[in-house]
Amino acid sequence: MVPKETENTNRPVTVLIVDDERPIQEMMALLFTQEGYHCLTADNGENALAIIQAEPVDVVITDINMPGLSGVDLLRKGQEITSADFIVITGYIEDFSYETLIAEGASDFIYKPISNKEILLRFKRVLRERELLRERERINRELEDSNLKLKTYAEELNTALTDLKSAHNELQSAYLDTINRLALAAEFKDEDTGDHILRMSHYCALLAEKCGLENRMVQNIRYAAPMHDVGKIGIPDKILLKPDRLTKQEFETIKTHTTIGASILSNARSEVLKIAHDIALTHHEKWNGKGYPKGLQKTEIPVYGRIVGLMDVFDALTSNRPYKMAYPTEVARDIIKNERGASFDPQLTDIFLENIDEFLQIKKETGTIENLSPADLQWSARDISAGIDRLFSLRQ
Repeated sequence: MVPKETENTNRPVTVLIVDDERPIQEMMALLFTQEGYHCLTADNGENALAIIQAEPVDVVITDINMPGLSGVDLLRKGQEITSADFIVITGYIEDFSYETLIAEGASDFIYKPISNKEILLRFKRVLRERELLRERERINRELEDSNLKLKTYAEELNTALTDLKSAHNELQSAYLDTINRLALAAEFKDEDTGDHILRMSHYCALLAEKCGLENRMVQNIRYAAPMHDVGKIGIPDKILLKPDRLTKQEFETIKTHTTIGASILSNARSEVLKIAHDIALTHHEKWNGKGYPKGLQKTEIPVYGRIVGLMDVFDALTSNRPYKMAYPTEVARDIIKNERGASFDPQLTDIFLENIDEFLQIKKETGTIENLSPADLQWSARDISAGIDRLFSLRQ
């Protein structure tokens, strides 16, 4: 089997197996080799450190209890000389906890006995997170250099559109492309990046059209909706991509993406950017006044914000996110129906539900629809903490 290569490099993914029991060492080495990975082995922590210093390693899978340098000591010393991820394995449940090893820097912690299938699943999850982190680091470096330029360029293009009407069509195309790239820069912190902002553009324009808004307003929301989360540029990755329930402080930080986005888009001359400003600021406000950042209610919330808020929730419910799997369509529909008059404008909610098949067609054309039934549902920790699972079960 041809070795699998690390992302953006010409070398294969390299895994180092560290275990003083040779049968286990050989069994795991055979398993990963058969899966197409470049596999190295060591029978103690000292030899493992020597290997790590001699050649690049992507993931280290180590036992804890070994003569000489223990797996925990290897984890601590290894992090000083390598960027490899560490998966720690032990059969002594009472001596170690998941939280302790993760705090030490391990990417995963597994209790023995463990099946081949489970170790491969854990390994591939760690590898996928490693690839995503590497990509985000690259993007963040580019964002640091380009965010200010993007904002300045958008303002310059806006002025040019006013002054150079003779070149309107060409400049308008470049202007909209700049807006899309600004939105894409913010959403690049998420796996579903391009598809999400494309869906939001189509979803919001369709709902605006179904509501009877004039063509100009439909076109404006088509271009402005993708910028709803531009403020995420200012939110730390560790919070945005956290799979577990957010702490109160972390949620307060997340909420600031609305005001950050509004600040980025403030004082614009362009009608589209003015609308984008309102959307960024108000798409988390709720019909009952319990949203953020200002606690607006009912028609105090701009219609653009109400439309984007509803469509953003629909897309989040039916898409995979770092903290949840996609929910079945029936579940997403019932959650939105249950929030009619609470989170969402009742009239908008009715129009959406009456035309949901058209929105699902957009989902199909710009992404994927998970073929799930309610029986496949796995609630996220965040939705459980918010009581959404109980609300749904009561409606069954």
